[in-house]
Amino acid sequence: MSSKFHFISGLPRSGSTLLSALLKQNPKFHASVTSPVAPLINALHPKMCGGEFGSFFDDERRARVLRGVFNTYYPPEGEAATEIWFDTNRSWTGRIALLNALFPEAKVICCVRDIGWIIDSIELMLKKNPMQLSRIFNFSAGASLYSRVDNVMNPEKGLVGLAWHNLREAWFGTQANNLIVIPYDSFIKNPEQTLKNLYLKLGLDYFQHSFTNVSFEAEAFDQQLGMPGLHTIRQNVEQIKRIPIIPPDVFVKYDAFHFWKDPAMNPRGVTIL
Repeated sequence: MSSKFHFISGLPRSGSTLLSALLKQNPKFHASVTSPVAPLINALHPKMCGGEFGSFFDDERRARVLRGVFNTYYPPEGEAATEIWFDTNRSWTGRIALLNALFPEAKVICCVRDIGWIIDSIELMLKKNPMQLSRIFNFSAGASLYSRVDNVMNPEKGLVGLAWHNLREAWFGTQANNLIVIPYDSFIKNPEQTLKNLYLKLGLDYFQHSFTNVSFEAEAFDQQLGMPGLHTIRQNVEQIKRIPIIPPDVFVKYDAFHFWKDPAMNPRGVTIL
């Protein structure tokens, strides 16, 4: 049985916006940028596990309430043409056990990319908006590129570091079979085959997508982040080679972080498209 919900997670600047833009071409699908569902779940869950009202909840009631957040935020079946909802949040890989308990048939689709190129992409966006200061860096310019790199790679709150640690936790965990990993480079090189493989893994009939007329933007969301154009994508899906704008030593520093490239580091047989 196909799940009503699937999840998009993984690393930032790794193709999740492009994936959402393509998926939403299918009239039966909903996909967008980061939603507020994960923060709502993270705020509500602790209230049912301790404090004044913790004793009122058992696991069955907790699950019912948490499912209710999804079913309330997204329209119930029959009230919309959408049949499957893809909810996006990089924190989902850190809550994969909870997702498995709530929606056993759901998959977590993780977009990944070389860390050096993720950092390079972030720096490129900053250079495109020199009059803006980004919320990613607490609206501070940062002392240097290297201080910004340390910031985004922080394992507790960094944009990239936290997502990388969450992904690694899910990859080696007992729910690893719920992951579907999409490497950025192979996605860009062959988007149609990637989507066909994804549909197959989700047990869905393939929809003919357009790869030359893709549109997606989230202007208001990007403006509040201080990074206009962050989620605007090109109309054509194509690989564009360019010279990186960050020093080569940053690439070298994080070269060993790409565990998904090493078959020996995939003991649970995570699906890689």
